[in-house]
Amino acid sequence: MFEGKRALVTGAAGGIGASIVEKLRAQGARVAVADRVTDGIAAEAHLSGDLLDGAYCDGLAAAAIDALGGLDIVVNNAGVITRGPVTETTDADWALSMGVNVEAPFRICRAAIPLMARTGGGAIVNTASCWGGKAPGPNHALYCMTKAAIAQLTECMGLDHAHQGIRVNAVCPNEVNTPMLRSGFAKRGYDPDKAVEELGRTVPLGRIAEPEDIADVVLFLASDAARYMCGALLAVNGGKPVA
Repeated sequence: MFEGKRALVTGAAGGIGASIVEKLRAQGARVAVADRVTDGIAAEAHLSGDLLDGAYCDGLAAAAIDALGGLDIVVNNAGVITRGPVTETTDADWALSMGVNVEAPFRICRAAIPLMARTGGGAIVNTASCWGGKAPGPNHALYCMTKAAIAQLTECMGLDHAHQGIRVNAVCPNEVNTPMLRSGFAKRGYDPDKAVEELGRTVPLGRIAEPEDIADVVLFLASDAARYMCGALLAVNGGKPVA
């Protein structure tokens, strides 16, 4: 499905990102991976760096083009979760969440869109969330705000750049069984395995999502099967609304 396509994936070392990279490459794409550490990730190009560095983000699309010979797909998958109400949110929390969840994809898209448009267009897939992209969840004020921002940015870019052949859409997961989710349980004193199991009972399908469940939807949005979709926010939630 992606034979001959060139893709840039951020957050490639995480659970969802690793699955996206693996699936893209299995279907013929050549992939440039971006994360703080990309050692051990099977990919055609490794573009390690810090998404809090504006210059790094500004240059990622061009670096991917130099490494791959072009750029057809951008997946802004990287993200962080800051938990708690506004009153428990620090300036450091703000800087991290806004930098990774909002400013980084903004900068990457701003740089990538004109470059992709020059060669006929392409697809951009952002990772929003059911928590913020669709509705707010409890005690995640900053996280929900940043995901609402990336959802709105996705809708705006989908409208503004469709005429250039750039399709911009977003996937909106609910809870996903990733190292980030598990580490959050551990930090709060919960056994991750038991917590994931109990959380799964709240989902109509009977389990929380695995990274592959989200990656498959990302690949759909990046593919020609989604050729008439622009500015869409796709909820992937197993039937569970945000509570």
